[in-house]
Amino acid sequence: MPLALALTIAGCAGGGDDSNSGNTGGTGDAGDPNGKLSAFGTEPENPLIPGNTTESGGSKVIRALWTGLTEYDAVTGESKNAHAEKIETKDSKVFTVKLKSGWKFHDGTDVKAKNYVDAWNYTAYSPNGQQGASFFEQVDGYADVHTSDPDGASGPQTAPEPASKTMKGLKVIDDSTFEITLAASFSVFPLKFGYNPFYPLPDSFFTDQKAFEAKPIGNGPFKFVSRTPNADITLTRYDDYKGEGKPKFKDLVFKIFETNEAAYTATVAGELDFLDTVPASGIAGGKYKVDLKDRNGSTPYMGNQVLAFPLYQPQWQNVDLRKAISLAIDRKSITDKIFEGTRIPADGWVNPAVPGYLKGQCGDLCTYNPEKAKEHLAKSGFKGTIELTTNADGGHKEWMTATCNSIKNALGLECTYNPIPTFAETRQKINAKQVTGIYRAGWIADYPSIENFMNQLYRTGASSNDGDYSNKKLDDILVRADAAPTVEEANKLYQEGERILAEDMPAIPLWNQTAQYGWSERIDNARLSSLRELDLTTVTVKK
Repeated sequence: MPLALALTIAGCAGGGDDSNSGNTGGTGDAGDPNGKLSAFGTEPENPLIPGNTTESGGSKVIRALWTGLTEYDAVTGESKNAHAEKIETKDSKVFTVKLKSGWKFHDGTDVKAKNYVDAWNYTAYSPNGQQGASFFEQVDGYADVHTSDPDGASGPQTAPEPASKTMKGLKVIDDSTFEITLAASFSVFPLKFGYNPFYPLPDSFFTDQKAFEAKPIGNGPFKFVSRTPNADITLTRYDDYKGEGKPKFKDLVFKIFETNEAAYTATVAGELDFLDTVPASGIAGGKYKVDLKDRNGSTPYMGNQVLAFPLYQPQWQNVDLRKAISLAIDRKSITDKIFEGTRIPADGWVNPAVPGYLKGQCGDLCTYNPEKAKEHLAKSGFKGTIELTTNADGGHKEWMTATCNSIKNALGLECTYNPIPTFAETRQKINAKQVTGIYRAGWIADYPSIENFMNQLYRTGASSNDGDYSNKKLDDILVRADAAPTVEEANKLYQEGERILAEDMPAIPLWNQTAQYGWSERIDNARLSSLRELDLTTVTVKK
């Protein structure tokens, strides 16, 4: 199914008011080229290095500062060449990349083939601790640069020193050409090239990383100006940008709020120009359509919401308990009452807008059934308290509380919602394996493929497999899927792997996302991209 059609179907399926989907609120005015706008942000988890930025708060900034070999269409999500002139392969194993000429980093240095190769090797090299390392695991020689901690982050042992600092599968041909050789054919691989870890790094990064972290240097449509932790990140237009879709305004400020509700209030008051996530309190009763009359939109995107289990904690290791909790959640009631029908109850672990999605993968386990829930609970023998947690600054309180109440009513167990103040703190606890309760794990596709949901979230040791889930049968299927000669054949195997998740329930699918967003009277032509970010190529600031 073409992605654009899938997005349309996903939007219709929710039963919500999508009358504003795709509505940019535009007047056709080119706007003020020297204008300034502010957009909602959350505190990035790490310094702004592409290979170490995989969460949404940091990614918004990274994608404004950088452009990669490819980029994703704001409406359809389809991959298209950006800095790459052409990407050629005969066997989906060896890829030759030719770069467009004239592209420069914000420090004025040329973006060369070596800047991609050096960045990719740095990210993959395990002692550097980059979260995006596993995205390069298909490259020949990845095993030589990346070793794993044998007893996990909390154990006394340390990972052995890698045999090499560079992957033999990466080869610079000349300043504008490099070659990628994979360990085996992987037809999906080029779809990754527009994602953060695949961005290039300037030579200055490798000579003074501290200086780079203080003032990141990218090659994208905006360049870095300043950052005040937990307050704002300011960027300005890079006028020598060679890519398409140059910004029509000058200055961009990501404002960081303690709560999503505070950001909503600021948008209504005209103190924030763009909010990509209207909180549940604004959705209730269609309040945001009144508060932001003619300044709001609703659109589906390639994201879903799940509750994930920290399987390194003994209390969550019983599969019957995990299934009981899933069966105890009344998804339809919550999406109807809390989200006014703007969310679509999930029937699997992959969003319907993503190529490779297959309907009904969760089976009956994603259907509210208190009787079956109690049967599984009885098998588990669990008599403790259910704890749910997520970041307090993301607008999740209402639905997390409603989910807790549904679990409590169906199972007769105590359920508590214990939020963590900020998204950055939440991610730090998750990465450090310090979470004790069941936690929210929303996922927005990094690139348009079911592979992104399966390999990155559920394969043993994957970069975003935060709950430490492991199943050898699934891993073996994913290896076969990666090696499939065509994307279509690969997708069938990824779907087979997804069915194993129904047996294990390492995470509970809740609903697929549509985004409600709003903007101030100061801006025009505002729309949300398929990655749930402000489309920086269309928005204008009124004169």
